[in-house]
Amino acid sequence: MSSDIALRLGADLLWTALLVGGPIMLLTLLVGLAVSVLQVVTQVQEMSLTFIPKIIVAVVAIVAFGPWMLRKLLAYSSTVIANIPGYF
Repeated sequence: MSSDIALRLGADLLWTALLVGGPIMLLTLLVGLAVSVLQVVTQVQEMSLTFIPKIIVAVVAIVAFGPWMLRKLLAYSSTVIANIPGYF
């Protein structure tokens, strides 16, 4: 019985982490891909050109998705904390 609870908690944890981190990772992936294509087309191989746009997009994504991400994390943590007596 306790292994079922541990597996469910682990699955919920991984799913929440994927949902919270997904938008930032996806947007930075798309920007990195676009910058890479631009570098291949223009043959400009500047190292800072790959990092600066990704950092900017990550900050913008955190600002844009931050409240939603916080609500997801609060919902998960409050569910886990509220269910602590049922785990024993």
